[in-house]
Amino acid sequence: MVDFPALRTKMVDGQVRPNDVTDLRIIDAMGEVAREDFAPEDQKTLAYLDRDLPLGNGRAARVLIQPMVLARLLQFANVKPTDKVLEVGTASGYGAAVLARLAGSVVALEQDQDLAAIARRQLAGLANVAVVEASLSKGAADAAPFDVIIFNGAVATFPDTIAGQLAKGGRLLLVEEGGSAPWAKLYTRGDAGVSGRPLFNASVPILPGFQAIETFAF
Repeated sequence: MVDFPALRTKMVDGQVRPNDVTDLRIIDAMGEVAREDFAPEDQKTLAYLDRDLPLGNGRAARVLIQPMVLARLLQFANVKPTDKVLEVGTASGYGAAVLARLAGSVVALEQDQDLAAIARRQLAGLANVAVVEASLSKGAADAAPFDVIIFNGAVATFPDTIAGQLAKGGRLLLVEEGGSAPWAKLYTRGDAGVSGRPLFNASVPILPGFQAIETFAF
């Protein structure tokens, strides 16, 4: 019999707290949400390891991102109880379940039909979360603007379309490929547009629709 609550506590104490995550709301939320409920049956016992959790069924790039990476992104997002949040690539819904405990409302965007169905089932009891099944690269313009946009995966091309769905003062958090190493970054919208800064090194799979644009040499 696996003691999932004990594993969850160990994850928070060993992975989240030591990585500069000081917001007690994030710590409490990650201590409350049962990550194993969002994992495939054969991955449940691995749900609290310090790594990305593959979601299977041939979805090589779809994962629940490493708990520490999610927690640090949330720390820099500074999610307020009144914020409207867009999660891009919610997958089976774990990030949205954590965000539901921090934000006023959450739009959980997912384009994979099977994953969206799992997310709807797992998030059904949360009145402030709406699962939207649509192309990840287009965002959720009908529900914009958003105070926070967070990506459950990496991008190799900057998501201009989605950045345009940020409210003034809004924060966009993602892992960006390119250069010598991938970096988690924070972008904010001000009077002069969107500007960003690097936060910490992180490596997670690139989300569908955000791969590098191929160039051809002649």
